[in-house]
Amino acid sequence: MEEKEFIQNLLNPKTQNEAFQKLLLEYQRPLYNHIRNIVLNHDDTDDVLQNTFVKVFQNLKNFKGESKLFSWMYRIATNEAITFLNKKAKQNGTTSEFVQAKIVENLEADSHFDGDAIQIKLQKAIVNLPEKQQLVFKMRYFEEIKYEQMSTILGTSVGALKASYHHAVKKIEIFMIKD
Repeated sequence: MEEKEFIQNLLNPKTQNEAFQKLLLEYQRPLYNHIRNIVLNHDDTDDVLQNTFVKVFQNLKNFKGESKLFSWMYRIATNEAITFLNKKAKQNGTTSEFVQAKIVENLEADSHFDGDAIQIKLQKAIVNLPEKQQLVFKMRYFEEIKYEQMSTILGTSVGALKASYHHAVKKIEIFMIKD
């Protein structure tokens, strides 16, 4: 089914439920993985994912079709994940960087995290990056998103994204070599 037709099905009250089930089936896993890369905690990821789909459903009528539906949903998921971290930091009277560092410290105890010591060290290195570099690195390294698609999602030029990724990789290499 063509995307425009699919969107019409999502907007039509008669076909909305079936179309939304299809949307969930197709995009739940990739959006979960993307959000999990940002918030790291499984339970928090589920909450953010649910908020993302609520926002998608509420705002679908405003979708202009200037990008692919998936890119638009990805942007919502990204914003929801960042908002979640910032809100959690504000509730704790700290910064989102501190919150993320605490989450990384607790990764070993997370039954949904199946990484080893090197992956935990990589997460610690990533947490030390500025927010934009974290996002770009995670999207490129873990999700293998092309710069052009990332540009649409983040609203940043391809050149700037490549530079952010390059700087992130250099900082991570230095961090990983330490110890």
